[in-house]
Amino acid sequence: MFVTNLEKDFYGVIQKSRCLLLVNFDIDAICACRILQQLFKNDHIIYTLVPVRGIQDMINAFDENCEEIKNVVMINCGGTLDLVELLRPDESIVFFILDSHRPYDLCNIYSESQICILGKPDEDDEIPEYNDIFRDDSSDEEDVNEESDNENESRQSKRRRLNEEDILRRSERRKWVENRTTILFNYLQYSYYGKSSAIVVFEMAWNMSKDNLDMAWCAIVGSTEQSILSKVESRIAVLEEGSLQAHVSRLTHRQGVDIDKQQQQQSIVKVTYDKDLQLALYRHWTVEASFKYSMSTAVSLRLWSIRGEQRLREVLAEMGLPLVQSRQLFRAMDLTFRQEFRQMVEKLAGKYNVNSIIGTSFTLQYGYRFKYCASDMVYAMLALLDSTTKDRQPQRCFLDALDCLSRTKKDILESGIEKAKLMLLNIFKTAQSILEAKQVKNFGSFLYLNVPDGNIDTYLFAHSHPLIMLAQFALKAYVNSSRNRRASEWPLVASAIFSAEEGSCLLVGIPPVCEDQPRSLFGKAFEQAAKNKNCYIEADYFDSTIIRLKIEERPKFLDALAALLA
Repeated sequence: MFVTNLEKDFYGVIQKSRCLLLVNFDIDAICACRILQQLFKNDHIIYTLVPVRGIQDMINAFDENCEEIKNVVMINCGGTLDLVELLRPDESIVFFILDSHRPYDLCNIYSESQICILGKPDEDDEIPEYNDIFRDDSSDEEDVNEESDNENESRQSKRRRLNEEDILRRSERRKWVENRTTILFNYLQYSYYGKSSAIVVFEMAWNMSKDNLDMAWCAIVGSTEQSILSKVESRIAVLEEGSLQAHVSRLTHRQGVDIDKQQQQQSIVKVTYDKDLQLALYRHWTVEASFKYSMSTAVSLRLWSIRGEQRLREVLAEMGLPLVQSRQLFRAMDLTFRQEFRQMVEKLAGKYNVNSIIGTSFTLQYGYRFKYCASDMVYAMLALLDSTTKDRQPQRCFLDALDCLSRTKKDILESGIEKAKLMLLNIFKTAQSILEAKQVKNFGSFLYLNVPDGNIDTYLFAHSHPLIMLAQFALKAYVNSSRNRRASEWPLVASAIFSAEEGSCLLVGIPPVCEDQPRSLFGKAFEQAAKNKNCYIEADYFDSTIIRLKIEERPKFLDALAALLA
């Protein structure tokens, strides 16, 4: 069931006893978790935090921690699964689901008390009626031996009447089942994302009058991740940005009123919303590198080609920015160039078709040296989250990403930014090698790319976020340089080695460029293709468009997928 009064029906309930907090490995979930942690700390609520990478992790975490637990809070996990069927919990345990994955499982929606979905349903969610999906067959059963009211009615005529009723009942049931199958297919065929979980938690804190600028910043970072990874349509992202700007103005004003006059100005947290360039990490990188490794400029200027590199030098020269200046860190550039950099880019954006990098952004400042924009935080957290190695456990990476949101852990954030530079560089170079070798293959109904084996940075693409970013980059670049008019209508499937030892690979599917509303049909298509060819896929991710399968089964799986989508 949906819970709309979060203060009373969620926060008021979990305050009474220790709760279990299961958090997915994504930035939006981490930001929502951070806001909840601040609320829990202020109200002295005891909780156990367990990061979960996939469905099996979630099952294990619940089994290990379910004793003496009455409430389980699930952030960006569990909403699309039938939790009662999967976890077999005691009837006394209540699950509070805060999940941006869609569509929700219908058993969760129509659960009377054990499953509580936080927030109201999205306007676009066409949730089927209860009676169209669930049916109580006990009402259909009739006792054949029941005595007839009419004593004169013969057994033969009674049997005939019951047979006719049985045929009619079966016909009605068959029609109901066919109708149910159609309704379920229409409801479940696309997977997509809804409202940022971080924003939902922040709005709850605001309604309880317990919000602050740090919480608003977490909501901003969570929402920004959805924009950067193209999880939501641009219209929704703009509306959320406007709403968050209003909250920032309100909280900034409140902070200005409450501040002690003797407190030094530089120690105040400042969040500003202003015109900014959508260039990845440019304040912490060189201008040349930021231009080259940002998706929008790399695609528009076709920087993966030799002609593209020449075009980049032309742009820098026409801006009046010497190569010496563009190749040193932004903060080390001459003050004049730093101050005029945005205006320089704006003047040439139209000429070089890079208007998409002109936009707005939120920036957090604390003191003189702590200044980061929301996209800087997202890239840093993504890089830390996906930096697992044999010596570095996923849980450690999760906690490092969580620490990025703390102003006292600047060294971890700086480390994340350095890792993010390397991540963006590797994504660009891998995309460049794929595009130069023309390795984006056309399967008729979708495009396909495979990350070449033996690459020194192949381990990076064993994680879903970098592989999705590579797929989005390669798809936009392919469409930009293709002469085929239908190129923008094709979705793309990307594959990379997941584990060489196990002989498994990771597959992700992304929707076509022409769709501003990013709904993907790959979740159900992957499932059906695997069934058609009897392939075993490991659908362990909370996003159904990400799967794992054996490398030797990949060719027949792709053939089945092509046949299915044709």
